[in-house]
Amino acid sequence: MVLPRHLDWGPHYEYDLADDADALLMYERVIREAQTPEDLHTRLNADVLRSHWRALFLPAPARAAWESRFPELASASAAAAYIHHSNIPQHGGNRVSPR
Repeated sequence: MVLPRHLDWGPHYEYDLADDADALLMYERVIREAQTPEDLHTRLNADVLRSHWRALFLPAPARAAWESRFPELASASAAAAYIHHSNIPQHGGNRVSPR
C-alpha cells in the first residue's frame, strides 16, 4: 500500500501489509497523520488494529484518545500486559546461578 502525501510525507514508500513491521509502521503513520475519518476508514482494519494495538508506537495523548473512544483497545492492552507480566518469573523463580 502506498499512502497519500498528506499521510506519509517522507520518501516514497510502499508498505507490505503482509510484513508485521511494515503494517505497524503504516498504522502508526495513519493514526498520527489522518486528517479525516475517511483517511482512517479506508486504511485501517479493526481486527488488525485490535491485534497489534499494544505494539504500536504512538504518542500517549493519541493512544489515550483512541482507547477512550474504543474501550476494547484499552482492554486488549490491559490483557496483553497481564499476560506479559504473568509470564515473568517472580522471586524464587527458576534462575541460573553464576559460577
